[in-house]
Amino acid sequence: MIRWFASSTLARIGIFANITVGSLTIGFLPVLVTSPSLGAERLTLSYGVLQRSISIDALDIYARTGKLDDELATYVQYAPKEQLAEFRKALLTPVPLKTLEISQFLYTPTGERLLKRISEIIQGESPTNKQIQGIRAALILASADKEGLTLLNLLHKFPSREMSINLAKCLDLVGAFNSLMNQSQGAIAQINQEFLEKVNNSSLATNSFPLDLRKGGTFSWEQKSIKLSRNSERIFPVDIYIPESTTPRPVIIISHGLGNDRSSFAYLAKRLASYGFVVAVPEHPGSDNKQLQGLLSGISSEVTPPQEFIERPLDIQFLLDELTRLNQSNDRNFRQRFNLQQVGVIGQSFGGYTALALAGAPLNFTKIRASCPPSDNSLNISLLLQCLAVRLEPKNYNLTDSRIKAAIAINPLTSVVMGKESLNQIKIPVMLVSGSIDTVTPALPEQIQPFSWLQTPSKYLVLINNGTHFSTILDSPDASIPIPEALLGKNRSFARLYVNVLSVAFMQSFVNNDSSYQGYLSPEYVNSVSQVAMPISILEQR
Repeated sequence: MIRWFASSTLARIGIFANITVGSLTIGFLPVLVTSPSLGAERLTLSYGVLQRSISIDALDIYARTGKLDDELATYVQYAPKEQLAEFRKALLTPVPLKTLEISQFLYTPTGERLLKRISEIIQGESPTNKQIQGIRAALILASADKEGLTLLNLLHKFPSREMSINLAKCLDLVGAFNSLMNQSQGAIAQINQEFLEKVNNSSLATNSFPLDLRKGGTFSWEQKSIKLSRNSERIFPVDIYIPESTTPRPVIIISHGLGNDRSSFAYLAKRLASYGFVVAVPEHPGSDNKQLQGLLSGISSEVTPPQEFIERPLDIQFLLDELTRLNQSNDRNFRQRFNLQQVGVIGQSFGGYTALALAGAPLNFTKIRASCPPSDNSLNISLLLQCLAVRLEPKNYNLTDSRIKAAIAINPLTSVVMGKESLNQIKIPVMLVSGSIDTVTPALPEQIQPFSWLQTPSKYLVLINNGTHFSTILDSPDASIPIPEALLGKNRSFARLYVNVLSVAFMQSFVNNDSSYQGYLSPEYVNSVSQVAMPISILEQR
């Protein structure tokens, strides 16, 4: 077992690092291994009383040339070719972070917690506190290397000549990962099976769907931008997409994820506007791209203040108040343009939480206190963000807004900040959208199980197979840090297509109260737009 695990584990470490880097969209930076100075010469893999040692120079030669020396060959001879290719790639793939970004983040509380966790798995010859310092230093030095921050560079920068990877702890981590994946895959398979059974047993004809929601609507629209000031510290821009119409139009608010901005779902705003919706897209100042830039530059000391769990929904309440004022003003750009009796909200990731909070799910402080801090073996990265809420004063913050008539939450984080007791208070129609390979807000604990907790009469669960946490997001030209391609996933245009189609059908049905669109939320229609490379399933419970 140890011979295969030598290559397998290192590959997994590289993959785990990339997964952690990918969680930047909800505000977390990379957490790989190592530290500086002498540079490690040998890597020891320990499992109980068993120990095996590998020359790091041999790993270097293998990664760059594919040549195996006798020592390394004994470890990899039983590994599948696909695993070896993954292993080599993991050793050399750079993480797109700069030295200043690394150094600033690793001194934050979140960075310290991640370093402590790594030090339990990867060890040198120093005491634990010095190992944490060494891992931090190695990350910084590796990021300054001309080849960038790679797993191989981290090994070279480790401050001790000998370094050890505790395979038992790695196995615990891998076991937790496999358990989560097995449970998730079982639930995902069940959803897909139920969806296909409904499609196969349907008698609906193709001509039951005269509209092609893959295409834009018939409304022309214009974009306006305003700046709102809730107070001296909460000033934020809003893009408003307004259809050309002689009557006030229903309103949709879109809330972006942590570390994103109002361009992330501009494609969706334009599509909804073409179907006659006014779409307002605020930029949340404490959890947007600028907040992430502040963290990396040292201006901010945390990924986001805990208060953002409160401020984000309040931003949207304030925005709706401002739209009401503009609607009654003499400004020809806005006067009598908005129907504020018909309002919907859409959010992704942290924005998904925001949408559900506005829809009627309060912060669940009993659940938060019982679940935080998360277990060291937890692979649900979103818990690091959710558990920031434990620092809030436990009280009712009145985040629900009765003007909201329907909500779509894409990759939302829900399991700890809300839980069953909170989500079952929502009374309006809700759609949860999940990606089957989302490593940031995993499908099973954050969307599939929470879907069963919803008690609202109209609820939908959408599963984008092969969808990641980032599949539905439009790349921002102002992004602080690019997400690695492997984490973005493939066929992202299909995911955005699905979001367009389902958002139009859902909001027309439950905000515009046009029942003729409910058929477009059926398994039969969804199956007709599903793409082989990224199949989609939908379940409805009414």
